[in-house]
This record gives sequence, structure tokens and C-alpha cells, in this order.
Amino acid sequence: MKKRYLFSILALCLTLGKAHAQANLKNAKPNIIFIYTDDQRYDALSIVQDEQGANARFPWFKTPNLDRIGNEGVRFRNAFVINSLCSPSRSTLLTGRYNHLNGIANNHTNFTDTLETYPVLLKKVGYNTAFFGKWHMGKETGKRPGFDYSVSFVGQGAYFDCPLEINGVSQPTVGWVDDVTTDFALDYIKGNKDKSFALVLAYKSGHGPFQPPVRHTNTYADVELIKPSNEHLEAPYKNKIESKRKNTNIAQNKSTSWTDNNEKTIRGYFGALKGIDENVGRILNVLDSLKLTENTVVIFSSDNGFFFGEHGLGDKRAAYEESMRIPLLVRYPARFPKGKTIDKLVLNLDQAPSILDLAGISAPKSYQGKSWVPLIENKIKDWRTSFLYEYFYEDGTTTPTIKAVRTETSKLIVYPGQDEWNELFDLTKDPQESNNLINQKEATKLKEQLQQELSKQEKAVGYVIPTYADERPLDKDGKYIPPKPMDVQ
Repeated sequence: MKKRYLFSILALCLTLGKAHAQANLKNAKPNIIFIYTDDQRYDALSIVQDEQGANARFPWFKTPNLDRIGNEGVRFRNAFVINSLCSPSRSTLLTGRYNHLNGIANNHTNFTDTLETYPVLLKKVGYNTAFFGKWHMGKETGKRPGFDYSVSFVGQGAYFDCPLEINGVSQPTVGWVDDVTTDFALDYIKGNKDKSFALVLAYKSGHGPFQPPVRHTNTYADVELIKPSNEHLEAPYKNKIESKRKNTNIAQNKSTSWTDNNEKTIRGYFGALKGIDENVGRILNVLDSLKLTENTVVIFSSDNGFFFGEHGLGDKRAAYEESMRIPLLVRYPARFPKGKTIDKLVLNLDQAPSILDLAGISAPKSYQGKSWVPLIENKIKDWRTSFLYEYFYEDGTTTPTIKAVRTETSKLIVYPGQDEWNELFDLTKDPQESNNLINQKEATKLKEQLQQELSKQEKAVGYVIPTYADERPLDKDGKYIPPKPMDVQ
């Protein structure tokens, strides 16, 4: 009886001790690891492919390590970018601001809006900050602004034997670039395990030219490729925009079957992302080995989506789902539930304020996004039900300037100056965006509602075509027409 009593006391002490430790972790300053890929579609995850079941287009693609983040944390089913292009999206991740305001409207402009980026603010409260991998704001060189330490490459870099700038000093490397940058990130985690750290690991994959690591050169050589059901429903602007350079992007393949003519592209893309899944597994394993898992936030996402034949397109830029929609997984064992899915609309605009929230910092007033932390913890009722999407024409491409409004159930896409191209979709009935309702009488009410919502969103975010866009509004004498100021609410 005495022995049973002692065991009961011991069990109670262990339970109370564990609860106390968990409470301390929940209130502690967490480590933050933000991992993002390039051009990864929202459905390029086996956790999504499994959910899609018979409708899955890539059922053979397995990502056990990425799935682990979702299964042990939170998966946002409806995560989007506000501009589906590398540099604009990456600048938004840092600033929490739309591209018409933060200075990056294309892929060839250097990043200067660095005063209130989240790494700068994290440093002020004691975080050690580091950046690894693809920066890609123009062809900027040097130590990455806002970070204590950086290991990065210039522009697009190269998949193999890519020179890396370590705090701005270039040195050669050997191997597949995303393996190499992961090595550096792992060393950093081990060296800072007793400090509060926040690191970004920005992978080159899956950007073209789609070169996977040697170990995955033929991993998907024999899988069956399924064509998208809307491949033949081409974007209204396709082959109607003349590029100002000879080497146009891959979005303009004139074949009747985009998939047939780009098999190698698709297989290489998934081979590269398979390498990413393995490297994410290495990160998760080192957190386990160092006993950092409980108090480390791991965020996984992408800078934009990618087309594989939908609407006859490759590349991104356009305002269709495959381009706008991205993966977003978040794991924080000390605080967040396991296996939770959220269907609310979240944006890349929300990453910076969310990271600051996790660190206990209020976001600056300049930020236009919202922290998704209260959304995870069921502490917020008023959440967005629509958002503005923007894309600005770039020299050398064949996608026109676009603005769109996307709600939880529908979408209006507007091509300024080309009203005959405008598109309206009921996403509840038509998730593949195959039935343009813009001129259909029965959709008049929906069209009017979305036109009003588009105007509302434009005003709310202070939308203009910025002076640094490649294609600006000009008067009859060829002079730039300055935008009318709009109040940002």
C-alpha cells in the first residue's frame, strides 16, 4: 500500500512537472525557422494529393517530411500570394506590404524597403537572425539586409556547384545547391541551439531549369503524367501579347498539348522538390536530436504556384488558382494543435506579421497583412473573406497587367485596357475555372458584387500602377500619368 502511494505521488509530480515545463515553453520566446521553395504549387505535397483522392493529378509524389509538419501542426488549405512572381513575393514576405507600395513590382529591381522588415524587428528583441539560399531581388550582392548572417547566391544562382556569398564574400561550393544551403543552415542551428534564433531557408527548387539532385534524376522517369482537364481552355491573352525580347517565358508554348511537350519539365520539377522534402527532413531531425522541436516554430511555404498546362500555360503570373495558390504548413508543438486544417483565406502578406506575433512583437502600422496566430488558436472571428491580387507587366514577358479579386467562393479577373479578356468564375461550381461567366446574364449579380468588392479592395490597400512598373500609364504625349493618392485603411 505504501509503495502504491509512493508511485502515485511520483506520477503526480511527473505530470505536474511536465505541465509546468509545457507552460514555460508556451510562454518562452520560440525559435523560428521559415522555409520556402520557389514555384511550388499548393498541390505539390502528398498530404494534399492524398486528400484529393481520385482527383489527384500527381498521386505518385510523396513528401513524408513535409507531410510531417502538416500532421504535427497546422495546414492552411487556402493560402495565396498577392502577386505570383518571385521577387515581388519575396519582398512581400519581408515587408508585409503590397508590391505597388514596397518597391518591387518585377524580377529585376533591387530591394530597398528594409527599415521595418521582420528580421530587423526580431533583432531588436534579441533574436539571432540568418538567411540561407535564394534572395533574388534583382541581382543584389552582399550580406542580406536585416540578417546577422547570410549564405546566399546572386540572382537565380545555379543548381550545381553554385558560388555562395557568405556575409557578402563569394566562395565556391560543390554539390546540389539546396543540399549545400541546408548544410549551412544545420550548422547554424547547432551553433545557436542555446540562443533564440530566427532563420530563413529559401530554396532554389523548384525553379527552372528544373535540375534535381543526381539521386533523383530518374526518380519520376516512368510515372504516368495526367493532363489537366482545362488544358485546352487557354488564357484569353495567350499568344496576343508580343514580348519585347526573343526569349519569352515558357508560358507561351503553342502546342495543342502543353503536357506532352513538357514532360521533362514536370519530371525534373518533382525530382527537385523530392530533394527539398529530404532536406526538410534533415532540419526536423536535427531539431529532434538537439531537443529543440517543442519550442521551435517551423513554417513551410512557397513564393508562388506554377502552371503545368492548365489554361494552356506554364510559368505563373496569371490570376488562376494554380499560380496564386501555395502550400502553407506551420508546426509549433509547445503551442499549436496537431493535425489542424484551416480553410480561411491567408496570404503571403500575413507571414511577416505572424512571425512577429510569434515573437511577441506588434506589427508596424505599415504592414498590410494579418497574423494568422489568432486564427490557429480560435481567438479571432473577423477574418478576411476576399483579397486583391495584382500583377504588373514585365518587359520580355507575355502576361499583361492583371488585377483580380478572389473571395471564398468566386473570382473576378480584370485586364486593364482589355475588357474583352475579363473573366468571372464561380469557384464553388467550377474550381477548374473552365466556365467564364463574364458575359452570361445569369451571372450579372455576381459580376456586380465582385466589381464592387474589387473597388473596395483597391481602396483599402491603396492600389496604383507604380512608377517602377515596366508598363506605366502614359498620356498622349508619352509622359507618365502619376497615380491619384488613395487612403490605405
